[in-house]
Amino acid sequence: MLQAISFAFMIVFPNLALMGLGFYMKKLGKINANFIDTASNIVFNFGLPCLLFFSVIKSEVNYAEQLPLIIAGFVTTFVLFFGAEIYAKWFVPEVRDKGVFVQGVFRSNMAIISLSVATNAYGAVGTSVGAVYMGIITILYNILSVITLSRTSQNTDFKSQSVDVIKKIFTNPLIIALVSAFVYKGLGLPLPPKPIAKTGELLSNIALPLALICAGATLEVKSMLGLSGVSMQASIGRIIVAPLLAVLVGVLFKLPPVQFGVLFVMVASPAAAASYVMAKAMGGNDVLAANILAFTTVVSMIGLAVGMAWLRALGWV
Repeated sequence: MLQAISFAFMIVFPNLALMGLGFYMKKLGKINANFIDTASNIVFNFGLPCLLFFSVIKSEVNYAEQLPLIIAGFVTTFVLFFGAEIYAKWFVPEVRDKGVFVQGVFRSNMAIISLSVATNAYGAVGTSVGAVYMGIITILYNILSVITLSRTSQNTDFKSQSVDVIKKIFTNPLIIALVSAFVYKGLGLPLPPKPIAKTGELLSNIALPLALICAGATLEVKSMLGLSGVSMQASIGRIIVAPLLAVLVGVLFKLPPVQFGVLFVMVASPAAAASYVMAKAMGGNDVLAANILAFTTVVSMIGLAVGMAWLRALGWV
């Protein structure tokens, strides 16, 4: 059990430390909102796409063997989505809160938190397996987000928002990078020349650390400590219900250790940062989205550590 706890600590502590550094730097005034916006854009448009592309083309992962993991991801996402929709219909009274609540429950921060934890836990294999999972499930996340926010927002045209999200899917740098990598690998092309590969490696190396620093810098203690009502209910869904469901699905699908671990960290991570952006853009309650994001960003990390330690002790991950 001590070894399992040590394993969990090692994969989660670097993330918490970098987030804490970002929070500390913001509090001291060493970085500001402009830096966070600029750095986040660099990570999203260049760092993460580069990391995902090179992770896939360098990997020796058999993608056909990942089909059970992908199916497990779809099952988990749909159960969380429809479960949250049913709950919201009966227990979330405000129209502007319903879609935000549902998003907070089913949509996790795969691109930053989950991918980083998977890399810490399993190295390059974890990055590759996580990248494939993330690329496919991200598309599903966007579609489901449009559906729930459109149905629960009074000022949203479903058709125009759907077209807008479809455009965003096809212009999303992460999805473009993953599709390009799958095509590149599928064609059996050799690895890029060393100067290009080295440049890609250097750019990839800044992605996750810088993203975690920015995530920490955006945290607001008042928002985290002031949770109540709908925000707390959504946070419970994200922090407790989602991880437990991931474990149940992993057991039912009899996933091998690496896939089980990747499924758990992908599902059990905090609410996605994109959930706040999309909620605000589509007329949802953006304050509620921000509160859910802030609280789950910190507390989910503890849940990830406890969950991975428990699963490791059982020999499942």
